[in-house]
Amino acid sequence: MFTFPPKICPVRTAEHTITPLNNTDHFLVSAFMDQRVKGFDLRIISIFKTNSAKPLYCLFCCAGQLSNTTPTNILQHAENFGFLFVTADIMCQIPQNCNATHVTLQTKPERVKALDQLWLPIRNQKTTGNEEKKLQFNFTVCISNLFGGINNVSASHHTLHSVDRVVIYNTSCGPELDLLFQSYSRTGFLEIVPWPIDLFLSPSWGWLYSLSGGDVHYFGQLATLNECVYRSMDRSRYVLLNDIDEIIMPYQHNNLTSLMNTLQQQHPKVGVFLIENHVFPKTVFEPSKRFHLPKWDEVPGFNILEHIYREDPDRTKYHPYKLIVQPRLVEQVSVHDVLKAFGTTYIVPPDVCRIIHVRGSLRGKLDAKELNEDTRLWDFHEKLIPNVDKALERAGLLRSEPAL
Repeated sequence: MFTFPPKICPVRTAEHTITPLNNTDHFLVSAFMDQRVKGFDLRIISIFKTNSAKPLYCLFCCAGQLSNTTPTNILQHAENFGFLFVTADIMCQIPQNCNATHVTLQTKPERVKALDQLWLPIRNQKTTGNEEKKLQFNFTVCISNLFGGINNVSASHHTLHSVDRVVIYNTSCGPELDLLFQSYSRTGFLEIVPWPIDLFLSPSWGWLYSLSGGDVHYFGQLATLNECVYRSMDRSRYVLLNDIDEIIMPYQHNNLTSLMNTLQQQHPKVGVFLIENHVFPKTVFEPSKRFHLPKWDEVPGFNILEHIYREDPDRTKYHPYKLIVQPRLVEQVSVHDVLKAFGTTYIVPPDVCRIIHVRGSLRGKLDAKELNEDTRLWDFHEKLIPNVDKALERAGLLRSEPAL
């Protein structure tokens, strides 16, 4: 009687988002099918030690059987801000007649049974005859790298209510923010990706090595941004890359869908839309206190609705943007720009769309008379405030008001 050979791979599948690579100083994050670059089938997002590069070889699990190894092409991202550990893409080709489900890496070309090696599942697998499938989401926002016990509950709501799906990479956050996230996660709206980078490296609290030291930029922010783009590639039409205290706000449209439909019609070859950052100093409050809501006073953080005064950007020096991208048209992203793309880039005029960013001033201590009044967020208050209340109540952070 014919019997199938025993399954020999994968022996152990990686269960965490950061996987040390045996016999190297490198770390693997996740693997994605990606055949947009000629000669390659697979892209592995990784964190690479720049002075420890040596050849690597892909070994695939083909329906339970080991493949032959294939050589890799290691693409270190050009932007690393001086840190020793950088984001890198490990590219390789899948052998013919291999229905690959998992991949691992070796430092030698000889095929081994890799019993002690962890295998990465291959995501974004193609489905035959369904290449133009309807995407599940229009807008996903990627929020990278919460760390240091951040607990800005109030500000986070406004971002979370503007899109279809949110992915957050969390190293550490405060207890109230964690309650809010768990509540959103139970609805399926929020995907929380644990990001324990501090267990493996000494992450930097700053963006530039010469100023802050450490092994890797901002707790591995560049790796998480790229991972999120690929994680969303098969599911979302657009990906927004912005922070938890920022809102990408349309000024001539009532929603993001209308904004992007217009921009895409006007600029059909564009895959990257840059949105200018505009600072609303958190120390300057709207004087009438129209939207000072006492019921939110005990919620950690600050109420964005109370900050309507905007600085003029200083465009005589570098001024940051945040991104809206079509994920299938980008290859490598950074914090404020795209490093490699298949489409073109367009800077969206600020009167069409801008970032509302409530934070410390960048232009010094200015009073309201020296700033621009901007109440655009107020146009959405009738929907926004009840939604925030509901979310706070669901998370146990706000008492329900008694019915009359």
